[in-house]
Amino acid sequence: MEKPTLLYDGDCYFCRSWVNRWKKISGAAVEFRAYQEARHLFPEIPTEELKIAVQLIDSQGRCSGAEAVFRTLAYGKTAWPLFLYQKLPFFKTLCEGIYRLIASHRGFFSKLTRLLWGSHLEEPRYAFAAWVFTRLVGLAYFFAFGALIFQWKGLWGRQGILPVQLYLTALKSHFGLKAYFLSPTLCWIFRQDAFLGFLVWGGTLCSLLIVFGIAEGPSILLGWLFYSSLVAAGQDFLSFQWDILLLETGLLASFMLPWKLRRGFKIEEPRPAARILLLFLLFKLFFESGLVKILSGDPHWRNFTALFYHYQTQPLPTWIGWWAAQSPQWFLKISAAAVLMIELGTPFLLFFPRRAKMLGAALMIFLQILIALTGNYGFFNLLAISLCVLCFDDFFLQSFFKKWSLKFHAISKQRPTGQLKNVLIFSFAGLWGILSLSQLTALLAPQALPKSLEDLDAALSPLHIASSYGPFAVMTTHRYEIVIQGSEDGISWEDYDFKWKPQYLGDAPSFVEPYQPRLDWQMWFAALEPYQKRSWFTAFLVRLLEGSPGVLSLLKSNPFQQNPPKYVRALFYEYRFTTPAERRLSGHWWRRQFEGAYCPVLALQGDQNGI
Repeated sequence: MEKPTLLYDGDCYFCRSWVNRWKKISGAAVEFRAYQEARHLFPEIPTEELKIAVQLIDSQGRCSGAEAVFRTLAYGKTAWPLFLYQKLPFFKTLCEGIYRLIASHRGFFSKLTRLLWGSHLEEPRYAFAAWVFTRLVGLAYFFAFGALIFQWKGLWGRQGILPVQLYLTALKSHFGLKAYFLSPTLCWIFRQDAFLGFLVWGGTLCSLLIVFGIAEGPSILLGWLFYSSLVAAGQDFLSFQWDILLLETGLLASFMLPWKLRRGFKIEEPRPAARILLLFLLFKLFFESGLVKILSGDPHWRNFTALFYHYQTQPLPTWIGWWAAQSPQWFLKISAAAVLMIELGTPFLLFFPRRAKMLGAALMIFLQILIALTGNYGFFNLLAISLCVLCFDDFFLQSFFKKWSLKFHAISKQRPTGQLKNVLIFSFAGLWGILSLSQLTALLAPQALPKSLEDLDAALSPLHIASSYGPFAVMTTHRYEIVIQGSEDGISWEDYDFKWKPQYLGDAPSFVEPYQPRLDWQMWFAALEPYQKRSWFTAFLVRLLEGSPGVLSLLKSNPFQQNPPKYVRALFYEYRFTTPAERRLSGHWWRRQFEGAYCPVLALQGDQNGI
């Protein structure tokens, strides 16, 4: 016999469909023939056996059922199922039992196959999905770095709120050499403001190279290094979950993107191991986001009333969020239940066949779009959607984009990966998997987490290789806003206007994403605690008293154009959305109630009430 031969039932649609998939995997190594046409070549095989199970005839003899399938796949270098079949008796028994069940109910499983796989049962390709994912991640990096172009001087410059130079000096003074591990940043080498600008502008350039397909692998790794350096030195203003998600996504994507100078608009199949890692990251992002809401014990998530408060208490709502908050309570309860179902349920669909996987990803994208419409979360929604794109195979995406007549030059397979790259990918995958699993264990059963894994996670946490996620685990039920005022004489006070956070009652909540105003966001967090627990807040007031140009550029307007004020203070208000009836009468989107002083009157040393 020249080559192995697999005999199957040519009259069975279910059998023909799966044989077409196996042909793609085994290539030319196996000959596939319908037994109705080749029965005369194998008269020794009873017809009844040919009807109930596939038969493989090769140099080792004849086998049938699950063993025949696994040996066929092994000829196509997919050998792990056959290895498990031969080494694990229970796996062999289980597979043969499942095969007999399917073979005796082929009509039902044929319908199930169409439901789960659709018309494409062959092995899916993700070249186009990987290309779209790369462009979206490049855009996420662009928006992350690009937003900092307008903010870094006021946040971390020499005259900023939290100067990086002072932070690193204090860290080194307190921790010694350990400071380098606690805050791994390139800013240790160059602490000048010019280097911060270099990191921001350099990262922006790297993101554009990724978008236009130029040196994508090196560019995303360099962008990760620059952004990681900023996160390590950025303190409160770069501590958001999407900052960490951007780093984790970029690091995993660096194993998937090609390391060639110019790819442009050509597409190629991604490395399966790297794509699977990114899908696990997507699973972790959504599942942990839902899990923390349940484990936190917050009654508003457990009784589905969280959205009674969310739209008006989130940091930067939009005008669509105002309308969403007016929804009937029954609708808000159903919406909260749907959020939990999507976050806790759909991640498991990522491990199902193509149609179920795409359904799960579509629901995740739908949730992200709703979040983006009702609130401003910077580049977070774009980044989450980019991970979801990896669930859509080329059959779906290419047919979808035909409406726009986009033409791409596809490369069917990526160039073979070198042995060293394979070792690096699988070694990193093992480390990433251990860290992610330990973090999930810490959420579900903290006592079950070995001390060694806890120490490993703590030691590597500054690198942000793997992180846990869980936004809005506890719902904020009241919205407090801080109004900052300055005065020349301590009697007449003028408001400092912020660019995006709610302040004036008639200003409509607006869209600012994917740009993230870091100071406006931190003002929301400051209102949740006394100002003494937010060291940056006092530093912010000092910069206003000094008239720092960088800090003032973070604000919408400066009421003290000639000279800085002698005094500043912060007042505390509770804000609520108006009702439609109130808005018709007053034209206001907000109503507020004065709660008292948030921070007492402050002045520079030498003035009354000096600090």
